[in-house]
Amino acid sequence: MFDKLLFPTDGSDGAAAVFDHVLALADAHDATVHVVNVADTTRESVTTVRGRVVDALEQAGAETVQQAATRASERGVPTVTEVLQGEPYRTIVDYADTYDIDLVVMPTHGRRGLERFLLGSTTERVVRRAEVPVLTIRPDDDVSVRYPYRTVLVPTDGSDPAAAALDVGLDVATAAAAAVHLLSVVDVTSLGVDVRADIQAAALEEGAHDVVDAAAERATAAGIDPTTAVEFGGSVPAVVRSYVTDNDVDLVVVGTHGRTGFDRYVLGSVAEALVRTAPVPVLTVRGPTDS
Repeated sequence: MFDKLLFPTDGSDGAAAVFDHVLALADAHDATVHVVNVADTTRESVTTVRGRVVDALEQAGAETVQQAATRASERGVPTVTEVLQGEPYRTIVDYADTYDIDLVVMPTHGRRGLERFLLGSTTERVVRRAEVPVLTIRPDDDVSVRYPYRTVLVPTDGSDPAAAALDVGLDVATAAAAAVHLLSVVDVTSLGVDVRADIQAAALEEGAHDVVDAAAERATAAGIDPTTAVEFGGSVPAVVRSYVTDNDVDLVVVGTHGRTGFDRYVLGSVAEALVRTAPVPVLTVRGPTDS
């Protein structure tokens, strides 16, 4: 299902760590990896070397992609390398569109004080704008990264983005012969403390069961016997993270919002929080888009 992978890299330690997972995916899918470095033209990168004007970032980028290509060759994975100039996130998204990329794989920032919960601006913007699925991985010690995936979790709320994520999640699980878990979380933060809260909670729970049952039917039609769960919590991302840990999940597949007015560039809060904090790789899938 993934014939062309796009791996944007800046040569950082985080990118190098994520590249091992890229190569494992490519090897399993007989895919070609497009290794791209973007010389950020919004920064001053021109310097003089031995009397010649040289773009220092472009030169460093060429070394970075060549090192990655060498590692890929050692694994028998074919590569296409490019060093481009432009604004990084726009260049990456445009490249994915131009070359019919099936999956973009990017690292998020590692832990640097308070930055442990902040995405790098480039990765965040690519996730928000890319039309193709984006796999993000935090290069931190507390993150478990392994392939083939053994357990794939698809959180669902019955929305169109969740349905799009389910389709991709089922394909990924089938390719890896992985188990599938379907989870719907009842957010109790909106419930009060009076008697009506119990009635509302019961209605929400019933709706959540309907959502996972409908998702399970789609999984069954695809030849997969899923595990389903409905859980309550005051924070949906926190419940999902706990479920990941308790059930030894290897990959979370979650939908993001499609284009709807000013929301076209806004991630759903749950997806955004999981990309920033999940202890395993997160695959985000764009929902249907409006014209």
